[in-house]
Amino acid sequence: MDQQQAIDTLTSALKEKPAIRALFLSGSHGTGFADRFSDVDLVLIAPEGATDEIVALWREAVEQTGEIVLWWDRNVRPLLVNAITADWLRIDLVILKPDQMGGQRQDGLKVLFDHDGLYPTLPEVTPRPVPDPKHMRYQIEEFIRILGLLPLAVGRQEYLNGVLGVFHLRNKLVDLMIAETGIRHRGGLLHLNRLITEEQKQALAALPAPEATQDRMVAAHLAYAAAYLPRARRLARIWGVDWPERFEEVTWARLAETLKIDRPYGGPNDTD
Repeated sequence: MDQQQAIDTLTSALKEKPAIRALFLSGSHGTGFADRFSDVDLVLIAPEGATDEIVALWREAVEQTGEIVLWWDRNVRPLLVNAITADWLRIDLVILKPDQMGGQRQDGLKVLFDHDGLYPTLPEVTPRPVPDPKHMRYQIEEFIRILGLLPLAVGRQEYLNGVLGVFHLRNKLVDLMIAETGIRHRGGLLHLNRLITEEQKQALAALPAPEATQDRMVAAHLAYAAAYLPRARRLARIWGVDWPERFEEVTWARLAETLKIDRPYGGPNDTD
């Protein structure tokens, strides 16, 4: 069953259930960014919220779209039910009470049915993300902390763990790039192409792939440091984030002392 057939099936199965007052497409389908690879994200409104009764009605509806091979019933978040069918259709549902709709916006939803007219009461436009200096400071400190573990990985010859460290650094860089662009509808990282610019894509593509050898592991850490830290410092200045100068300073000093590593860019004033 394809996405649209599944959406139609779910709508028909639930529309006349008195306990369910509204059903909306959200995620990529709600914002108009869906493609044939997208999952089906929905928001269901029930006066009593995410009760066992509502989840049972939802499972009956999903079973009409195909055999369920994965079912997570409020495991990840208290209001979220995840399902995957035998043809690998991914269906995710958030169950809300009407008074829990405050975080929803009209431009992030598509109405499937709305018995009580909730949709027109919602704000029309999703605002752009508001800078969070505290969170950014944490992200920067975490990047530096992971970088500072490099002597441990080398000293213990934990090159496999060092590769995992590079992936952590890469995730921090991707998050930073998304923060730079300030995309209104972020969605998931499986939509990364639309979340970052061509310049950012080229910067990511140019970074070396980590390998479980000392030289390549160290080189990858330094390449990500050179890509992340000047970029992060530039954004920190724009957002008014207090840079962890002393932490970065002693980290580079430690790397120089233990591994004879120099800072791979010009220093605190190098943000190009």
